[in-house]
Amino acid sequence: MTTGVRRRMGVEERRQQLIGVALELFSHRSPDDVSIDEIAAAAGISRPLVYHYFPGKQSLYEAALRRAADELAARFLEPPKGPLGARLLRVMGRFFDFVEEHGPGFSALMRGGPAVGSSRTNAMIDEVRQAAYDQILAHLGIDDPSPRLALVVRSWVSLAESTALIWLDGRRIPRAELELQLVHDFAALAAVSAAYDEEMATLLVRILADEPLDGPFGDLVGRLVELVPAMAKVPAQRLR
Repeated sequence: MTTGVRRRMGVEERRQQLIGVALELFSHRSPDDVSIDEIAAAAGISRPLVYHYFPGKQSLYEAALRRAADELAARFLEPPKGPLGARLLRVMGRFFDFVEEHGPGFSALMRGGPAVGSSRTNAMIDEVRQAAYDQILAHLGIDDPSPRLALVVRSWVSLAESTALIWLDGRRIPRAELELQLVHDFAALAAVSAAYDEEMATLLVRILADEPLDGPFGDLVGRLVELVPAMAKVPAQRLR
């Protein structure tokens, strides 16, 4: 038989509870639209008690952002086993899981939300991008990337971010198609860079040598081959 007496939380436990409650609310609505009163009600405590643990909404928002940033960075972790295309596709699946679970919160994280211009917020966003960049290099087995490879990876991370933000505004393209397209985008960026740089060409050949025909990169090659007959019908002068 229960007594109905609620257990008193310790300071850190209460802080973590409030961060979790705030993150849940921020994940479904813009942080600007969530009040301290709502956070207090969802946590089952009074408004003054929220201020006992956090000086204001901004500090609570930044704490929730910190948790979201850590979780998002973890979505890029993937064992370096198997073909690169399949690994990147699994990463994109987890990335879009996060985007879908935390729609408004993801937008706030990547756009700054109510903390636009905050050095702490900007630093957290940069940490997420850097974590993604480092993980992709780890998948490639490269510690010291060439300038062109660094450009390819950072461009792709930025593309994944902007694609997710655009997708959230209406979700007019099936999510699975976008995940695969982003993996194809990585291969395309690498291929274009390989056309200009011998080191990138060597890396691309190494990557493709391990790719199965039924993998994401093989799928891209098949789609491009299907375009060849159509391209052959284009007058030569229009291709110059």
